[in-house]
Amino acid sequence: MAHPLEDTLLARQITPTAMRLLVLDVLQQHPAAHSLADVEQLLGHVDRITVHRTLKTFTDKGLVHRVEDGSGAAKYALCAPACLPGHHQDLHVHFFCTHCRETSCLPTVAVPVIALPAAYQVHETSLVMKGRCARCAG
Repeated sequence: MAHPLEDTLLARQITPTAMRLLVLDVLQQHPAAHSLADVEQLLGHVDRITVHRTLKTFTDKGLVHRVEDGSGAAKYALCAPACLPGHHQDLHVHFFCTHCRETSCLPTVAVPVIALPAAYQVHETSLVMKGRCARCAG
């Protein structure tokens, strides 16, 4: 019988291992963007290097994207199914709550296209908004 977590990994050409399945499960169960330390804490006693390598593999294969939210630690969030390795199709705004310090993906809020002078080459675009999330503002 097929396992949805395994199917998700196999669809991205990622070999399912116990750690990869655990990390994917955590990311699916906790939809906010999470740092390496967050994932470790949610998993309990695990090898930090293995978790780091797992997140790197997930990023390289287009399963997750890195979010630099200004908190000092890179965070990781699941990508939309249309994302390809190295070319994310879900270019959206991220929101960092200054109260609870949680970073959320806002997939329905697109990053606007910005026209740059011809000599500039964009390799990555990111937009992080900061304030109070809906839970903390209410």
